[in-house]
Amino acid sequence: MTDPAASIDTTRFVELTGAAYPVRIEYQWLNSERADAPIALFLHEGLGSIALWKGWPQMLCDRLNCRGLVYSRPGYGRSTPRQPAEKWPVEFLSLQAREVLPALLDALGIDARERSRMWLIGHSDGSTIALLYASAFPEALAGLAVLAPHVFVEPMAVEGIEKARISYETTSFRERLQAYHDDVDSAFYGWNDAWLNPAFLHWNITEEISSIRRPLLAIQGYDDEYASMLQLDEIKAAVGHTQLVKLTQCRHSPHRDATDAVNDAIAAFVRAHQRGISA
Repeated sequence: MTDPAASIDTTRFVELTGAAYPVRIEYQWLNSERADAPIALFLHEGLGSIALWKGWPQMLCDRLNCRGLVYSRPGYGRSTPRQPAEKWPVEFLSLQAREVLPALLDALGIDARERSRMWLIGHSDGSTIALLYASAFPEALAGLAVLAPHVFVEPMAVEGIEKARISYETTSFRERLQAYHDDVDSAFYGWNDAWLNPAFLHWNITEEISSIRRPLLAIQGYDDEYASMLQLDEIKAAVGHTQLVKLTQCRHSPHRDATDAVNDAIAAFVRAHQRGISA
């Protein structure tokens, strides 16, 4: 295993001008010395950022012998916060997949060859973005692994997000989350307001993701507080070649609750398909 201190680049910033307004994106390379290795690109959860991933992306990249690319989406971490009074639309996840992520890849000079070898690793909202990217650009990746993905809205998700709002406004939750975002209210209310928008209750991407052609691994815990196993079952129904991993004693963050099982599953999945591509 490489020395983690030598593998993690310092945080950098890149300007994207093709979005609704110019934004500065915080990003970080892992194992950048492996110039010819495939990229594992990490897409964080609805309240996540580079910092909130902690050490897991580095651990997985070392296991996969990949370079890693981690970034904070607009509104999160040290990236440009939401503009005052800005409300994210119902299709905010699609906009991230179809506009922001491709613009970031362009800005970082990641060409078509590198994209065709790229693995997307998403968690929660990041998993949904990964699915939407794979459906919109079916040839521009090698495959994807999604943890606790959302493809439609369940009542338990709304209940969990309502509880999160109460906790944010009445407990130390806001203070703890502030360690991971320059503008914590931007991150929290961007996510929370979007999911609690009544129009979002009808959001459903199961038909849209049926165009995914690349290998797909979907992982979820039985104790997920935001979604049931119907999410994975609907993904499997839409994308028949999906490989499912359903974990016991695991909540909404499989990479934290069942790290070894998740790493083993992703490593086996990626290596099996890399062998197939080589053959």
